[in-house]
Amino acid sequence: MANKSLFQSITSVLPRATVVNEAGGPAYKLSAKHALAQMAATGTFGNVYYASAQNQLDAMRKLIDEIDDNEFLAKLAVYSRERAYMKDMPAALLVVLSTRDTKLMHQVFDRVADNGRVLRTVFQMTRSGQFGRKGLSSSLQRAFQRWLNDASVGKLLSASIGNDPSLRDILRMARPTPKDDARRALFGWLTDKPVEKWAPATADNLPSTVQSLVAYRAADTAEAQTLIAGDLQVRWDLLADAAKGPLVWKAIARQMGPQALRMNLNTLLRHDVFSVVPTGPGGNVSHRVTDRQMIDYVAGQLADRDAIARSRQFPYQFLAAYMNAADEVPSKIKTALHDAAEIACGNVPTLPGPVIIGLDTSGSMGCAVTGNRAGRSGRGGGTSKMRCVDVAALFAAAILRRNPDSVVIPFDTQAYKVKVDPSDTILSLSARLSKYGGGGTDCSLPFVEANTRYAKQAFAGIVLVSDNESWITSGRPHFNNRYSGYGQNGSTGVMTQWEKFKKTQRGLGVVDPKLVCIDIQPYGTSQAPERDDILNIGGFSDSVFNVVSSFLENDASRFVREVESVEL
Repeated sequence: MANKSLFQSITSVLPRATVVNEAGGPAYKLSAKHALAQMAATGTFGNVYYASAQNQLDAMRKLIDEIDDNEFLAKLAVYSRERAYMKDMPAALLVVLSTRDTKLMHQVFDRVADNGRVLRTVFQMTRSGQFGRKGLSSSLQRAFQRWLNDASVGKLLSASIGNDPSLRDILRMARPTPKDDARRALFGWLTDKPVEKWAPATADNLPSTVQSLVAYRAADTAEAQTLIAGDLQVRWDLLADAAKGPLVWKAIARQMGPQALRMNLNTLLRHDVFSVVPTGPGGNVSHRVTDRQMIDYVAGQLADRDAIARSRQFPYQFLAAYMNAADEVPSKIKTALHDAAEIACGNVPTLPGPVIIGLDTSGSMGCAVTGNRAGRSGRGGGTSKMRCVDVAALFAAAILRRNPDSVVIPFDTQAYKVKVDPSDTILSLSARLSKYGGGGTDCSLPFVEANTRYAKQAFAGIVLVSDNESWITSGRPHFNNRYSGYGQNGSTGVMTQWEKFKKTQRGLGVVDPKLVCIDIQPYGTSQAPERDDILNIGGFSDSVFNVVSSFLENDASRFVREVESVEL
């Protein structure tokens, strides 16, 4: 008889955990490419629950040092910007490429630095010295010069918004040679040089858009500004500082696109865009009434079905706007955000079958999804109100809305029962799901529920939405009344329960059930190792849904292969 301790059937399919995660529980280490890809899709260089911003930067540099594949880094920079919609991570990868492969850096520079904000971030990271240099190399300088000369007037004006560094700083260090007098005059104007130093260019060489902007800023009355603003196609930020009151702000609002409107509802509220403000010396601000025409306009722009379908916007963006909207924002506009989120659910792909959705609602998921960016005083810094648990709940709600036979199981150290009301909007369902839990983390609980309460139902697989910092396994006491997090034979609790789930599902006729672990934070470990039936993916953009759907359909593959499919 063979040695039973060596040849138990469960042993052959349960890999032992290889590392300890940040919460102190057992986990599996991701490959360097996978860990870096996950970080590039989720990381923001902010302080998160288990890691500081400096820890993230150190981890990123360490992973990059392990990867001797510059083409992968270039593709990852493009993926992070174009598909995951990140800003800081792709900029950092671009700076790294400038020290490792200048040809590839030039090849992807304009795709990564696709707007002035990312360009300024690349410049700031270069000067910081964190990636091996403190100034622009001749090659990197040429990339900046090309960008500055090729950018449209509108793109350069948009790039001029913001400081530290400013576009003026970049122009002075990159020192581009203007391609013509119009560009020479524009560079002079952007760097605040006296007109006589623009020679041979003059003020007449300024592009017509810039001349109109100068006239707008110099206008004496709100009526004159409004007249100019109506025909001025520039970023609204360029008009804001000089705006002379609500009349001008209403004109600015009509210049904004749907995304700018969604992101600046509180700004419009502060400037009385939604009110009819009495004019003249006898006007009484206490008698303001609602400007229903402007409210209808903004609400219509936000919930424009065709625009949302064309832009393939994700419900996450509307939840963020809703959570950040002040109480005084008109109810019709808030309702429009609800409607827009419902419409955006149509951009989420259906899955090949119902799934179990494990929704992590533990304490660490209360961290801001972009990390804590507060300064030393603890205030400001652009910290998002959107928590990891809000994003995870929205993921679950969106999957549930498009795949109504699926089951969602919120958990921390216990699994919670959820009754889903079909009449719930996507945002109200998301808000309700995010209120569960708050304790420790046992990622195996949704699997336990799947293997007990739902053992007679067929599922295409399980989707776990978490920060993967599991350290507890139900019923396995460890020291100090805590729990070890280990499953059988040194595996994680998730893997022990996953193998049971697969066996049960195959008995129900499901040929190839799949496990998808969506990681909200870039810690570099997982509760399940990468293999044919398991996908680890990082991020909270709409591209994640397409990857999940493809994996469950056995169509396209892994997260790393998704990155490697990028065409340079």
